[in-house]
Amino acid sequence: MNVRYIVELSDDERVQLDALIAAPNIGPQMRTRAQLLLACARGVPDATVAETLPCGTSTIYRTNKRFVEAGLEAALNELPREGGKRRLAALEEAKLVALACSQPPVGRGRWTLELLADELVRLTEHETISKETIRRRLGENDMKPWRRKMWCIAELDAEYVTRMEDVLDLYAEKSNPMRPVVSFDETPIQLIGESRVPVPAKPGQPARIDYEYRRNGTANLFIFVDAHRSWRHVKVTDQRTNLDFAECMRDLADVHYPNADCIRVVLDNLNTHKAKNLYEAFAPEEARRILRRLEFHFTPKHASWLNMVEIEISVLAAQCLDRRIPDRKTLEHEIKSWQKKRDASGARIKWMFSVDAARTKLGKRYPQHAETIRQAA
Repeated sequence: MNVRYIVELSDDERVQLDALIAAPNIGPQMRTRAQLLLACARGVPDATVAETLPCGTSTIYRTNKRFVEAGLEAALNELPREGGKRRLAALEEAKLVALACSQPPVGRGRWTLELLADELVRLTEHETISKETIRRRLGENDMKPWRRKMWCIAELDAEYVTRMEDVLDLYAEKSNPMRPVVSFDETPIQLIGESRVPVPAKPGQPARIDYEYRRNGTANLFIFVDAHRSWRHVKVTDQRTNLDFAECMRDLADVHYPNADCIRVVLDNLNTHKAKNLYEAFAPEEARRILRRLEFHFTPKHASWLNMVEIEISVLAAQCLDRRIPDRKTLEHEIKSWQKKRDASGARIKWMFSVDAARTKLGKRYPQHAETIRQAA
């Protein structure tokens, strides 16, 4: 038969428990224990307390026992628990870490908790290992083998740094209508039509589209973005050939910036982004005339993140293209409307990364120059 522990509270303990119950940020477990101690101190039967509060008679018994034997703090707070014995020894954990850093089995794209557990059973004397054990050991070693991160900065050789700082200097300049800076790139898009008429939204029901669709071909978008003012232009073409690029450069010089002395164009290293393409598209005197007003600045290889227009392409995709667009005529109409409103709103890209920031953040990876090497020697 269990001993019934009698709870007798001092005035200070009652005040402390009342304050705990009234506190807004107290945990529900501690609040319940404070309430049951006050109830038991008034002589309320355990069964009645259990019916009133979210607890059982065993919780009441244990809390009262701790109060009588160890005091108020012990009764209110959870006692530390020893926990179970660690399933994996140090050497086995090392095997797990090495396994998680290795290539996954043939036919599998990545390690999972289940795969790691099965493989560790094969490599050790354990008959079974739970996925929870694997998860905890990986967590302790700050490992998530099912995740991958992409990096956008390759080796910072002299060529990389030269092109990076050249582009960053352009972005840092003040706006000059006679020498504008324009970022340029292209992106493909699929033209997708509906196989059935979509159902519009109504109260209590979202819009619905059929999972089937029609492929209506593809189109290409050439995007121009002024680095220093709220202007962008999207040209829709059927493809992106050398001739299409040449036409875009002529439009840039003659249509969009007819009065500029020199247009600095920021480009990536796509095979169509070549000055020679203008000589393939136009007569020599016409190609030379256009190129005299253009100045190409190329981003480093594998560094398209330095091309400001990539940000604008992401905005265009999220705000305008994230849906099914069936044909080129509709695509041109929708993009023209988006472009007009975005220009009118004054939206522009605020580029924050500068040469100084690059040297501070990436300076340790910059190539060593001859003077530093001589000093070290």
